[in-house]
Order: sequence, then C-alpha cells, then structure tokens
Amino acid sequence: MKKMNVIVIFNKDFEKTLMCKRTKEPYMGMYNLVGGKIEKENDGLNEAYRELEEETNITKKDVSLVHFMNLTYSKWNKELEVYYGILNKEVELIEEVNKLE
Repeated sequence: MKKMNVIVIFNKDFEKTLMCKRTKEPYMGMYNLVGGKIEKENDGLNEAYRELEEETNITKKDVSLVHFMNLTYSKWNKELEVYYGILNKEVELIEEVNKLE
C-alpha cells in the first residue's frame, strides 16, 4: 500500500492555516495542504517533518507535529497519514515548488 501524508499547520493564534497553491498537474491552480509520499524505509512522523521542511522551511524547532489520524483508500491502495501542528513563532516560509499562502 502506498503511503502519503498531509500536514495542517496553524499559526500560534489559530487565525491562519498554511496552504499551498499547486503549480502543476494534477490539480494545478487549486489549494492543497502540505504533504507528500512516505518513503518505505522511514516512519511517518519523520517523513512529515521532512516534507514540511522541504516544502516550507518549517522545522521541528518551529512546530511540534501530532499524528491525528489515518485514512485508508482501499480502492486505490493508498493510506493517508494526517498530522497537525501549531507554530510556536513566526517563520520565514521558503517555497519549494508550490506557492505558499
């Protein structure tokens, strides 16, 4: 089963949620949460931190992630791990591919 993650990031006042706007297909131009594929040899939490840092510049020092739930899509043989975190300070976002908002 292919594993993927999605990460919901809130600012410390719960006034904003981090989103990215996709720059390529599928779903080009649409909003999405940060996340990606989980490599088979790595555990989910470390992969969530890796994806978050690669796509946004947010590190373990900036946020503590919580594993919230898993969703299984049997028809497509995929599992989605959902994480969330609250930023502990302002962070300078650095975009990897998708525009961050």
